Amino acid sequence: MEIPYVAQTLFPLIWPLIAVVGAVVRTRKSPSPQARLETWQRWWAGAALGCGSLWMVLAFLGAPGMMAEVIGFAPSAFQFEIAFANLGLAVMGFRAASASATARERITVGLGAGMFLWGALIGHVYQWFANGDHAPGNTGGVLVCDLLFPAVLIVLAVRSKRLVAAKQPELV
Repeated sequence: MEIPYVAQTLFPLIWPLIAVVGAVVRTRKSPSPQARLETWQRWWAGAALGCGSLWMVLAFLGAPGMMAEVIGFAPSAFQFEIAFANLGLAVMGFRAASASATARERITVGLGAGMFLWGALIGHVYQWFANGDHAPGNTGGVLVCDLLFPAVLIVLAVRSKRLVAAKQPELV
């Protein structure tokens, strides 16, 4: 059974979709902008970054041949390394989704995830243009996820930090 190209390339977008739907549903009756922002951060960190990265761990360890084909590469030890890099991202995402995570911690998680995912994004685009790699795991949804997972987490955390700072009374 062959999965169509469009389904393969769009599959990674399931994680941000789950995050957005979950956050929208959970914030319908939020008591304040700060509570809504906290919910959005937790859903984005947990569902998009955490679950999305954990899925990559399982895929790279459980089906390395299929993942190599989906990316457009030959199977290699590189896949094992990518699996464990994604495990680190998943752990960071789940930590950032916890109720005790601070905005500063979430910004740090976003930056850490960005270093890996934005580097991967550059690599995917390079392979696309330099080598004509149009494999579904090299273009499409993965590019969107590599860009947005850390960026949205950082933006939400910065907004949260500013919201908290704006509520602090000025010392005279």
